[in-house]
Amino acid sequence: MTDSPVLLDLTDGVATITLNRPEAYNSLNIATKELLRDTVHQVAEDDAVRCVVLTGTGKAFCTGQDLKEHIELLHNGGSDALFTTVDDHYNPTVTALATMPKPVIAAVNGVAAGAGASLAFACDLRIVADTAGFNLAFANVALSCDTGASYHLQRLVGRAKALELLYFPSTVPAADALELGLATKVVPADQLAAEVGALASRLAAGPTVALGAIRQSVVYAAGHSLEESLELESAMMTKTGATADHQAAVAAFVAKEKPVFEGR
Repeated sequence: MTDSPVLLDLTDGVATITLNRPEAYNSLNIATKELLRDTVHQVAEDDAVRCVVLTGTGKAFCTGQDLKEHIELLHNGGSDALFTTVDDHYNPTVTALATMPKPVIAAVNGVAAGAGASLAFACDLRIVADTAGFNLAFANVALSCDTGASYHLQRLVGRAKALELLYFPSTVPAADALELGLATKVVPADQLAAEVGALASRLAAGPTVALGAIRQSVVYAAGHSLEESLELESAMMTKTGATADHQAAVAAFVAKEKPVFEGR
């Protein structure tokens, strides 16, 4: 395995982005944040990518900010780098992750803490190993929440529960995460790769433009009025109605066959 802190595999339309600092529980130092940001943008813009999976190696999914590097910067006059990182790294990464016009899955192989939890919450689906969990650790280090936690967390669990999880950080085990709505599905750890692989393959074989339009419509509607949301729905219907996949689906329906989608 390469020693790159972020790995990218593109197979059959599925781009798998893997955080690869297992010895540091996939925490995010500057080099990792830069590469993750650039990789997420790369797959967002690549038409060959029809589904994205975000995961980690080793025992953790991602434990957020690398606090060892953080302390070194605090003590050595590098504090500017600590607080520009939100605008330079975290915000561009989570924006691309949450808004790209294709499905995104978090394969949560281990603990997802701080910004790591935030990244998982920005994905459409969170398939979680039964040994994993989530921890909104920000308050424990006397910091506010970032990487979209304020936006996505309350949409998953409601405002009151979001504040509770942020005020009193503790690890939410997989089973509790499922009950709260943080996890889409919990599977035995040794079945995570197979479960996510099957789901990603199914999504990658789907009508990508339509799935992207659905994703963007739902995100847009969360912050806009009914009238504005209906306008976007109309525009997205026009867009998807002009795709080759729509024509293929209608023809297959009439012929009583299963459609084959090309993602265009």
